[in-house]
Amino acid sequence: MSELDAQIPTTFDPFAEANAEDSGAGSKEYVHIRIQQRNGRKSLTTVQGLKKEFSYNKILKDLKKEFCCNGTVVQDPELGQVIQLQGDQRKNVSTFLVQAGIVKKEHIKIHGF
Repeated sequence: MSELDAQIPTTFDPFAEANAEDSGAGSKEYVHIRIQQRNGRKSLTTVQGLKKEFSYNKILKDLKKEFCCNGTVVQDPELGQVIQLQGDQRKNVSTFLVQAGIVKKEHIKIHGF
């Protein structure tokens, strides 16, 4: 019977690691930068996973001034505070966060097409 148990392959879930990382407010080791499609060519960039000790409003003010776009801080019940910016600002936001010393480059995950 032990020979049969050794030959049965175990199931592999390729999304188990992604689901564990994207669990929301519990995963504080990564900063997730995502893009959401709005109407036509319009898009929205969201930043989540920043540490609580940072002032989201001050970061948002600097991002808006640096990239000449509008934005807001949204309170989500599952994800906590999320920064939203107009347009596709994924690369700009990631370089800004690294240069400002808020997050290390290894701890940023950029999602989207």
